[in-house]
Amino acid sequence: MELVKFINEKLIKVNLPCKDRNELFKMMHDEAFKYGYVESSFLDGLISRESIFPTGIKLNNYSVAIPHTDAVHVKKEFIAIVVPENPIQFKLMEDEKQEEKVDLVFMLGLNKPHSQLEVLRELMDLIQREDLVKQIIRATSQEDIENILNKLQSV
Repeated sequence: MELVKFINEKLIKVNLPCKDRNELFKMMHDEAFKYGYVESSFLDGLISRESIFPTGIKLNNYSVAIPHTDAVHVKKEFIAIVVPENPIQFKLMEDEKQEEKVDLVFMLGLNKPHSQLEVLRELMDLIQREDLVKQIIRATSQEDIENILNKLQSV
């Protein structure tokens, strides 16, 4: 599975205490910047892109978001996984006038078009697997999420 090779354990956050989308973006930008994954412009790029192209996705029993920005802001490719302490409001991808509380965020830092397409395809497959998403949302540690994803890779 292509997706798993981009996930970095340092960027898996469980019960992240953030009050809104922009605070979540800032916290994750700071982490990714600290480890050399992004340019300092990543945060502005993320906020700007999200305001034009919302990334919230409402599924049957949960909602997720897949925020990302242009490749120019990414130094080294990554996927961050965030389970916020409390669900965060995101505008929906299919209708930006609607908002949904999101339980799980996959933040993408991709800078190669071919990997972006494959990762998005795999991510869409993953988020439609309710059993898997619920396991990730219920995880109590970064290690739990890594184990869930490693099992996925060995299937």
